[in-house]
Amino acid sequence: MRRKTKKVRIGSVVIGGMNPIAVQSMTNTFTENTEATVKQILELEDAGCDIVRSTVPDKRSAESFKEIKKHIHIPLVADIHFDYELAMLAAEYGADKIRINPGNIGGREKTREVLQVCKKQGVPVRIGVNSGSLERDILKKYDKVTADGMVESMVKYICYCEEENFTDIVLSMKSSDVPLMVESYKKISSMYDYPLHLGVTEAGSVFSGSIKSSVGLGILLYEGIGDTIRVSLTGDVKQEIKAGRIILRSLGYQINGVNLISCPTCGRTKVNLEKLVAMLEPELDKIKVRGCINVAVMGCAVNGPGEAREADIGVAGGIGEFLLFRKGEIIRKIPEANVLEVLIDEISALNNTL
Repeated sequence: MRRKTKKVRIGSVVIGGMNPIAVQSMTNTFTENTEATVKQILELEDAGCDIVRSTVPDKRSAESFKEIKKHIHIPLVADIHFDYELAMLAAEYGADKIRINPGNIGGREKTREVLQVCKKQGVPVRIGVNSGSLERDILKKYDKVTADGMVESMVKYICYCEEENFTDIVLSMKSSDVPLMVESYKKISSMYDYPLHLGVTEAGSVFSGSIKSSVGLGILLYEGIGDTIRVSLTGDVKQEIKAGRIILRSLGYQINGVNLISCPTCGRTKVNLEKLVAMLEPELDKIKVRGCINVAVMGCAVNGPGEAREADIGVAGGIGEFLLFRKGEIIRKIPEANVLEVLIDEISALNNTL
């Protein structure tokens, strides 16, 4: 069962409570280049991104938020490091949330100034503790990065917020070390009911990063912990959204889109299933589904008919042909050469009825 947390509004999106888990990403453009940043955000929107974050390393980037906001449709978060004045500036220029890092924001008084501006502007704050940038005194105290040290850093900044009667906060405890990340989130979630943004930071390439994120996020989400997620990947940011949505869908969350089920193939497979899946997947990404459609592409008669029958649309391979299923019913046999076209048509037709 999901852990019920405090609701926090981030622009048009409400997280926490029992609201849907939001999938986030972060632009990798230079934020002051508004045209490139807007273009990338619109691509992320098209991929299903719910909330996007952009870095604010200087005044020009903060000022760019005003123009960027005119052209996008999802909440925009300002990522702040080192300079607390940029956090205040970004809030004034329309940021829907401010992310601050306890390891470099500058301590209590500077945080108080940020909170005062955010309270005035009605902007929530994410306290983003990161294992790679913990405060020096905490590192010295624990001799290394530990979950207890990360929790201590977070508690200190939560107290700063609560002293200012500022409770529109989101918490994150990110690390590239999966066990450390999991332990840190579990500890802080047992102490507070503020919503949690989950992530394995600096996870790696699309392949290795997706696996590491699936493990870390999957453990926590399965235990009901987490209100927003980001899969941090080196590469095309749209892949972060795809990976995040697959993680949620695999845990039973109803995510709009096509859920593709395909077998690993074996010596019984008499069709070129690998080629079919490779051709099908990019086509599925182009279809904007208003609900969730399960599609099974199976290679042989062992599990193939069962999986295909359970899916909304499925095919089970024979010798150079496939058997087509729709909502559990056998429809007809399809020559292998035509199966891709038929699947796309069937999915599109079903999508039109949703």
